[in-house]
Amino acid sequence: MKKRVAVLGSTGSIGTQTLQVIDNHNSLFEVELLTAFNNCTLLIEQALQYRPNVVVIGNSNLYSTVRDALEKTDIKVYAGKDAINQVVEMDTIDTVVIGIAGIDAIEPIIRSLQNNKKIALANKESIVVAGSIIMEEAVKSSGQIIPIDSEHSAIFQCLMGEVGNAISKIVLTASGGPFLNANISDIRSAGTKEALNHPNWNMGDKISIDSATLMNKGLEAIEAHWLFDIPADKIDVLIHPQSIIHSLVYFVDGSVKTQLSYPDMKIPIQFALGYPNRMKSGLPELDLLEKSELKFMPPDVKKFRNLALAFKALKSGGNMPCILNAANDIAVKAFMEEKINLLDIPNIIEKSMDSIPLIKTPSLQDYFQTDIVAREITLEIINNSR
Repeated sequence: MKKRVAVLGSTGSIGTQTLQVIDNHNSLFEVELLTAFNNCTLLIEQALQYRPNVVVIGNSNLYSTVRDALEKTDIKVYAGKDAINQVVEMDTIDTVVIGIAGIDAIEPIIRSLQNNKKIALANKESIVVAGSIIMEEAVKSSGQIIPIDSEHSAIFQCLMGEVGNAISKIVLTASGGPFLNANISDIRSAGTKEALNHPNWNMGDKISIDSATLMNKGLEAIEAHWLFDIPADKIDVLIHPQSIIHSLVYFVDGSVKTQLSYPDMKIPIQFALGYPNRMKSGLPELDLLEKSELKFMPPDVKKFRNLALAFKALKSGGNMPCILNAANDIAVKAFMEEKINLLDIPNIIEKSMDSIPLIKTPSLQDYFQTDIVAREITLEIINNSR
């Protein structure tokens, strides 16, 4: 039987690439559910192409547009965040691809785990903010989380067959983004166009900006802590401009395992969908003669302060990563609206982290409330600095 897949955030970068993978393996997978928040035009096109059982448009104001466009089909149409949270529980879904951004993914992840689904996870914010609660739920359920981020997919693959073997450390690799070789003044004067110009990866705007500031790598370090139960002092970051080696796992016997591939998100997406089986991708094999010079260097945390702030939040624990994530969201939005420059982002985040009380053992409601407060305070900091 074909595996039935729910794609949350089907109109985004991860969602559209997931559908491409399904196209390449349509004898193995079929689309059961598609969701989008605002892009109703593409959602309608996808629904007409893949004929899922259900589609959900997150923005309820767009419900009638989607419903009317699909009225001659047998596709069920729902709207709103609550609908997304509910439909992931459907018995007809085997795998849930979490391609939506932000903490709106927390409840669908928890509901999916409670209903024993396999989760192909491309949303890091949910684990950064509420990793303790989500991973506790994962342990209780027979569901499974397979990471899609290339770095975490690499770590996951390196740990296959290593149950019980002690890890010395894990190393996340980072391309360094568009400003790897830029000086401080160049970064300060950079605009949105320069920040979005990632040298290796084709990603959405928010994650591209985070990659330019190395916040993306900081969030990935926090995510790795929760996904793999690795303490902060055993997580490291290396700049690797070629983006061929995606992460490394060091074992106590001196062995190091890694996963290499060209930088293409369809590889980890396909791995997550097919796990535990590997499938032909149709992508070119890695030519090590062509990529014979693989370079590594330590990150410059003075130039890219967001990375240091992320590790500070990880070591503080509690709701501090939630504060970091919310403050970064607001600061990145302000940068994209040309209200601040790129180097203002870490200063704003640091002020927010210093302004909000630490809760050492937060509940899920504490996380949600912290997110609201952190966003409000960060907005105040930005407005007061202008």
